[in-house]
Amino acid sequence: MLWSRSLAICCICLFLFSTHTFAFYLPGVAPHDYTKGEEVKVYVNSLTPLMGSQQLKSLIPYDYYYKSFHFCSPKEPQSQPESLGSILFGDRIFDSVYKLSMLQNNATCQYLCKETVPGEDAAFINARIKENYAINWLIDGLPAASRKLDVKAKTLFNSIGFELGDSMASFSNPPLHNHYDIEIQYHKQEGQDKYRVVGVIVIPSSNKYDSEEDANTCGPTSERLVLKEDSDNTVHYTYKVIWTPSNIAWATRWDNYLHTFDPRIHWFSLVNSIVIVLFLTGMVAMILLRALHKDISRYNQLEAQEDVQEDFGWKLVHGDIFRAPANIMLLSVLLGNGSQLFCMTTVTLLFAVLGFLSPSNRGSLATVMLIFYMLFAFVAGYISARIYKMFGGDAWKKNVFLTAFLFPTIIFSIFILLNFFLVSAKSSAAVPATTLLAIIGLWFLISVPLCCIGSLFGFKKPRIDHPVRTNQIPRQIPDQVFYLRPIPSMLMGGVLPFGAIFIELYFIMNSIWGSKVYYLFGFAALVFVILTITCSEVTILLCYFHLCAEDYHWSWRAFLTSGASGFYIFVYSIMYFMTRLQINSLTSAVIYFGWSAVISLMFAVLTGTIGYLACLSFIRKIFMSIKVD
Repeated sequence: MLWSRSLAICCICLFLFSTHTFAFYLPGVAPHDYTKGEEVKVYVNSLTPLMGSQQLKSLIPYDYYYKSFHFCSPKEPQSQPESLGSILFGDRIFDSVYKLSMLQNNATCQYLCKETVPGEDAAFINARIKENYAINWLIDGLPAASRKLDVKAKTLFNSIGFELGDSMASFSNPPLHNHYDIEIQYHKQEGQDKYRVVGVIVIPSSNKYDSEEDANTCGPTSERLVLKEDSDNTVHYTYKVIWTPSNIAWATRWDNYLHTFDPRIHWFSLVNSIVIVLFLTGMVAMILLRALHKDISRYNQLEAQEDVQEDFGWKLVHGDIFRAPANIMLLSVLLGNGSQLFCMTTVTLLFAVLGFLSPSNRGSLATVMLIFYMLFAFVAGYISARIYKMFGGDAWKKNVFLTAFLFPTIIFSIFILLNFFLVSAKSSAAVPATTLLAIIGLWFLISVPLCCIGSLFGFKKPRIDHPVRTNQIPRQIPDQVFYLRPIPSMLMGGVLPFGAIFIELYFIMNSIWGSKVYYLFGFAALVFVILTITCSEVTILLCYFHLCAEDYHWSWRAFLTSGASGFYIFVYSIMYFMTRLQINSLTSAVIYFGWSAVISLMFAVLTGTIGYLACLSFIRKIFMSIKVD
């Protein structure tokens, strides 16, 4: 197939180009030019568990000023404005007591405060250190990072966040970091006394200071600070700012944060999967088209003969192929919501590939996805109405209501349930009531009206005519061989779409659960294209086999054949949980499997819709091509 070869060549070209470039993105925000002595504000964000070289041990983020941490805080911490997506992803950004002035107090010890940590809170802090929690700051829109070494590539990169304590230390309780060396990398504008922040590196350390005077030296002490869980602990916090000139341009300052481990292995694995999938689907399409061409030619030649010939093969079911399937209401509603998800995913990936979703705008990806999902409710209403009317449905009010509320209600109910678990764990990821009201407002004020308008347009259009008439009496379906029975055929059909995405799925899951930045949207877009092609061709192939076996119940089977890939995603998430996570908390486990179930369900509806619409087009095409009395 020409398109298969072309796409394979494009993949290879992208590989050769990508090995020498970073992810493409727009800066997203205007640069701030600092003058000497101008204040550089430090904002604090939620503490999150890090994966690193260890297994992830928790999924619960905590507010920086959560009372048990006893960090130095202003009298009244001021929260900073955040996007809807940033809030949903657990960001809680506040101001801080750190005082930084551009190029001032270089390498000078700064005393912050003294805190008394009770034994009960010390146990809480020690548990979080053992779970490898990281502190997150923001300086000039850049996250504070720790410098890490990619052993295989032998390159340094910035890993977002820095350790709360030393989880690898050989102590009964791990040391707490209470001193921070803050390295601010700046770029001087040519011909101007103005400076831009292009990097933030924090090197934490643990020092047991005996007094405030001792802490004012910021020098390393002979003992490390280990919190006792049976008595009160005195903690002195200090920091030191180091201003380092850099040649990094402001527009590319995120490059060191968007690090990809083993990029060549990543590319080769992905391209290998894509080529295999393209080869298989190309062969499937070629064989299918040749077989169909012979079938159609034979049927039309027999029809032209005077002798009456008995139909055989898939032509036998022409009187039942467009019979309304069971539960057409539910099927049409799912197809409408799947079309909505498809449009949302396509447009979001387009914006991301063009670089509009800058990493500087925290939560921009989630915000854009949510907005597009609401706007494309029009598509959901329209597709659902057209499919429902095509099969003779007349309960249009029920169709409109279910399209607007059924699937979103399921997702929102799971979201609310998971939010209760986060609230009980006192996590910063618990979504505030005001944000929940905002989401409900978007749903009822934007999504529902647009869905109703789409349904109105869909029901007003003429009914889609079928190319063949439907008999009044259903035809009896003969016994099917094992591999054409519903469950085996669906499981076989879902393997190939899953195989097209499972490599990229690994990196996406690392980003979601490991608090890493995912910015390989070129990969994701390419995989989505392959996924769409694979779902379409696999569903069409299995549908053709079923028709040849005189089984005309294709509607739900087409939806569930490609939709079965959602089942494989959930199975993969279980394997990921067992191999990459080391979670003992019930709340973390519920959060993980709850969101994994949501992702799997949405993916199943998305891929099922792709398969069904492709199969519908295929069936209409072949039955329009034959002559039927």
